[in-house]
Amino acid sequence: MNMKDLKVIHKINEIRPLINNNLGKIALVPTMGALHKGHKSLIEKASEQNEFVVVSVFVNPVQFGVNEDYDKYPRCLEKDVELAKEAGADIVFAPSVDEMYTDIYFKEKETTLVCPPYKYVNRLCGKSRPGHFDGVCTVVSKLFNITKCNRAYFGQKDAQQLFIVQKMVKELNFDIEIVPCPIVREDDGLAVSSRNSYLSYEERKIAPNIYKALMCAKKLKEGGIKTPDILIDASYAYLKDFDTDYIEIVSKEDFCPISEVKENSLMLIAAKTKKNSVRLIDNMEL
Repeated sequence: MNMKDLKVIHKINEIRPLINNNLGKIALVPTMGALHKGHKSLIEKASEQNEFVVVSVFVNPVQFGVNEDYDKYPRCLEKDVELAKEAGADIVFAPSVDEMYTDIYFKEKETTLVCPPYKYVNRLCGKSRPGHFDGVCTVVSKLFNITKCNRAYFGQKDAQQLFIVQKMVKELNFDIEIVPCPIVREDDGLAVSSRNSYLSYEERKIAPNIYKALMCAKKLKEGGIKTPDILIDASYAYLKDFDTDYIEIVSKEDFCPISEVKENSLMLIAAKTKKNSVRLIDNMEL
């Protein structure tokens, strides 16, 4: 494969001339780095569909809560650049926190935020991570403005995030197409994630049980069971080695709980391993 000449840029004022030279044909793949084959699939799809691809690598402090893993979140820019180049990116934009947020954020913990409706963030991942989606929407909005992208690519593993970003783009009139991309899995079904690197050997062996729990519900639904509580109860049997944050079945249209599983129903699981408290999320359309 012929790889493009990739540029690594850390400053907003340095990326803007390149952006302005490519207006109308820009794709963005926003990431927090520690890139893996899931990210690679996003970049490859963006490269296939667009002339100019920007991959952002930025661990965003505003979306991490107290006692979350911001400080230990994996950072490996050199490897990220190699993967992004191989997948067809033109730019890796890797700003510092100082570059993305003004001094007032650090002095007074204040910055202008983009806050999605409470109804959609006070549940699922948002309920156990207060303020998380304010941070996500804020940094994504900033990246949209910096890169002036026409399309942005998001993985479906972070289903609630994808739904909220799509809602934000529609309601704030961003002229951007959000492109959802399928979950990439290991051979044993575990959804690929940067946080998988935290798993101990023993935890890695049981981690695919989350996928098995989803598959159990899907098979029961295909067998005619459409009551969410029955499907959820059956799934819990696979998660006894985890501290389960939530198992819910929602409508993909509004992300609200449903009384009967129909088309466009999505089952979501978040669970932590008991030894190292590694938080894993996954989902599946039923």
